[in-house]
Formats: sequence, C-alpha cells, structure tokens
Amino acid sequence: MALSELSPTTLKTPFIPSQLSLNSKHSYTNHRFHVLSQPPRLVQNAKISCSVTPNQVQTLQKDTTTKSECFGVFCVTYELKEEEKTKSWKKLVTVAVSGAAGMISNHLLFKLASGEVFGPDQPIALKLLGSERSFQALEGVAMELEDSLYPLLRQVSIGIDPYEVFQDAEWALLIGAKPRGPGMERADLLDINGQIFAEQGRALNTVASRNVKVMVVGNPCNTNALICLKNAPNIPAKNFHALTRLDENRAKCQIALKAGVFYDKVSNVTIWGNHSTTQVPDFLNAEISGIPVKEVITDTKWLEKDFTERVQKRGGVLIKKWGRSSAASTAVSIVDAIRSLVTPTPKGDWFSSGVYTNGNPYGIAEDIVFSMPCRSEGNGDYELAADVIFDDFLRERIKKTEAEVLAEKRCVGHLTGEGNAYCDLPGDTMLPGEQ
Repeated sequence: MALSELSPTTLKTPFIPSQLSLNSKHSYTNHRFHVLSQPPRLVQNAKISCSVTPNQVQTLQKDTTTKSECFGVFCVTYELKEEEKTKSWKKLVTVAVSGAAGMISNHLLFKLASGEVFGPDQPIALKLLGSERSFQALEGVAMELEDSLYPLLRQVSIGIDPYEVFQDAEWALLIGAKPRGPGMERADLLDINGQIFAEQGRALNTVASRNVKVMVVGNPCNTNALICLKNAPNIPAKNFHALTRLDENRAKCQIALKAGVFYDKVSNVTIWGNHSTTQVPDFLNAEISGIPVKEVITDTKWLEKDFTERVQKRGGVLIKKWGRSSAASTAVSIVDAIRSLVTPTPKGDWFSSGVYTNGNPYGIAEDIVFSMPCRSEGNGDYELAADVIFDDFLRERIKKTEAEVLAEKRCVGHLTGEGNAYCDLPGDTMLPGEQ
C-alpha cells in the first residue's frame, strides 16, 4: 500500500459520530482518534545529580514493534497503481515535532503541511508530541490540520510518548521546553530541560531513522542539543542543530534598516556562539550587495555597540512590546533553517546554525554545540565555511560566548555522561527572550 491522490479504498474504522464518546481521560471508542500509551512522567526536579556514569550514556532497550496509528481522516489509505506513478512522485518524508500544541508549532505545522518547507511536490507525514496536560490541545491541532485540506499532508499522528512519536522520524523538530520561571536559577533551568532532552535523545537513538536531522529549539538550545546528541550515540553528532537562525534574521534586519536597503541585499551574516545575550552577531564578514558591511556602514560605534546589543536583546524587547515571546518569527526561522539544509546555499553565502564543534577550523573548543557559518549542497548535510576573517573585536566576543557554553556544559555533566555536574556559570546571562 502507498499513498497518493486517488480515491480511498480502505478505512480502518468508519466514522460514526455517535460512537465518539469519552471512556477515559485520553481514549475514545472511535479508533480514528488514536491515543498513544503514556510514558512514565519525566522527573523535573532542580537537583543536580549524576544519572549516568562518567563517559557513558544510558541507552534503553524498548519494545518498538508497536507503531502509532494515524489521526482522523489521515487513517484513509490509498491504492497507488503502477501506471499512475510519475517522476515527480517523492517518498513520504516523516517529520516529528515536540511541543506540537504550543504557539510556535501553531505557526510552523501549517507551513510544513503546505509544502513551504520541503517543496510543492513533497508529501509529508507529521508526528506530533505533546504532554498529558496539552493532549486535548494536540487533538485540536490535528483537527485544524484535517480541516485545512493540505494535499501534501498524508499522515498525522499524535501522542505523548517520544518512543512512539519519533518512530522512523527523518526530521525531529524539538520545540517543547519548560520556560524559566520567576526566581529560577539558570542552573535549575539547564537541569530541568536537560532531562527532557536527554530522554528525547534516547528515544531518537532507539526508534528514529539512523540519519534523522534534529533541530533543537527549546532553550537553552545549544546545551539541550549537546545533551540530546550525547544521549543518541547511534546518530551522527553532525545531524544535530541548535536554532540560531532567528538571531541571524534579526541581524540582517538591523543591517538592512541602517543601510537603507531591502534585507535580501544582506548576506554572509553569522551568529557566533550561544543562543543567549552573549551571542556574537558578526558584521565583519557580512556583506551588502557583495560589499563588506563596514564599507557601507562606516559608523563603527553603531556596529560594535548598538547593532550588537539590539540583536542580543531583541527577544526581550519584543516581549515588552507584545506581551509574549516570539512565535511566528521563530516558526519562520525554523522554516529558513530547514530550507538552508534542503536547498543549495547561494554561491558565496552561508547561514548560521548551532552545530557540533569537533573538527572546526576556527579554534573554537571542541565537544560543544556552537553557532557557526555553514554551507549546504541541499542534501540535508552541511560544511563549515572556510573563507571567514577575524579581528580582535570579533575574537574577544567569541571567547566570551564560548566560555558561557563551556560553563553550561559543565553544569549538565550528569546528563551527558561526563560525571557529576559542576555549575560555575559566568554571571546569570539571559536567553534573548527572558526577562
């Protein structure tokens, strides 16, 4: 059986409205609304303790024979006749999304389903991960996807167990994370969210495609990406990304506004380092219509102070104006980040992504996730840009954000297999959207 645009031939369970009755907190008599089994609740305490032995990450053996069923109208299957296959037909791409009932996903999922991300001829399956608390909202998201009649969206499944939702995923977009609450120390946030991403890393390691591409959005995303990849030793470390594309987009916007040009004239913008207020928006290598930014914008004070701080603090300013953190622009930046990996990078340009540093040519410490300039041939992979220049101003700031990432790494040693955690964070730096 395969999926196509032909008439439906089989339906697992006919939909009879009167059958839809709640018989438990999360289960329905109508099998079109399939609910995945509940996993043990993640331990979310702020205590730092060693959960793995030094230099060894826990791996779980879990029964993966049961696969999730589809949701609602997506349970319809289709016959694809041999004579109706065309050269344009592509194999279904499976995308798993955590935090799928949240505001960012509310913008992102419809972009994925529409073909905006992977192309107008690429069928897609969405596997949506939520929590017990958000499950009804997750059902509502699936219903809206049904009602949108996207021809490329062929499957939707929902659940709260990453071992089921991540089954065979080729892309994993990890958005869900706990926000930093009032009075919460940054070390506590690192530990609480780190445990979530350690579990998701183990699930990906067990059930996802061996070449799954992982985009970590939940903050602190650099360190969460490191935790995730350390708990997924069977997946190439190069496949993990921390989202810094929104920061790059913000930097391009500020340069374009200052220069009085449209943003598509701005290229070669890099965000170096951590997704925090220590991040380094690089104007030294940036260009406007192929001309170095410093030759177009000669106001050095503005570049070194105003530009840098505006990008670093943009998220916090937005919260004050809007009353909530960025969601739509974050979703757009996730789309941009994926498209940068599945479409060739324009000649001479590059894009920013938080990636694993082993083997980097810039002298940045290895074994961390650090935002750097990347290029792709459009096959989902990337290489680091080689033609990058540095000056003292840039290197000094890169060292500062590097020190912060290394301190965060020490703070989650109990989650990466490096022994007991030791937190010596250099000040209480904030995420761009924190207050």
